[in-house]
Amino acid sequence: MTETPDDLPPTDRESPVGEPVIRGDERVVGDHAANAVSFDPDDPERVAAAADTVRAFATGDLGDDHLAMLRGAAACAALVRAEQSYKAAAERAGDDVTVPFIRKWARVHDLPQPVRRHVAVGHIPPTAAKHIARVGGDARYRLAWAVLDNDLTVRQVRQVASDVNDGRALGDALRDHGVTPGELTLTLPANAYRDLRRRAAMTDTDPGDIVADALDAYLDE
Repeated sequence: MTETPDDLPPTDRESPVGEPVIRGDERVVGDHAANAVSFDPDDPERVAAAADTVRAFATGDLGDDHLAMLRGAAACAALVRAEQSYKAAAERAGDDVTVPFIRKWARVHDLPQPVRRHVAVGHIPPTAAKHIARVGGDARYRLAWAVLDNDLTVRQVRQVASDVNDGRALGDALRDHGVTPGELTLTLPANAYRDLRRRAAMTDTDPGDIVADALDAYLDE
């Protein structure tokens, strides 16, 4: 089945800039949710707080854990929205903040929620998310899931993102690093595994094709 643009999941942030949608969700971050900070780009006081946070982020004073990095990314995005440009945002944050720094981390804040959730719980390093955010569209999901399922290093993610931005197909770029696009190891209940293998044998069908058809039907419901 050929996907159309309307079939694809959203590949950019849908919630308001600066809102702690993930950082404030205790199902994801537990007790840390109570300390989530919002950066409203239309509120001068919150913009000033965002500038302070970006400055601390750039100088290493904000912390280097994944939640601190998400907070820094949110501050970068809110400051860019408030100042209407990367350059003005960097100037507002101070001399230690560069335009490339602001741009990279604001893009992380713009990643779709499913990807940001994995960043928040530490499954995807924020430094890898920075490179995932460099690619656009559906490639963001595919590269993020490749990180989850194949333990790609940050250096490998950076190289794949660079290759894709140079015009190379994502699948080819991933194969250079030993990744088979779409390959996922699943553990099934014993009865489901038995019946899957039985159906595959009786219909001369690859088990992966049966799972894919069943998943399509499930997601369409």
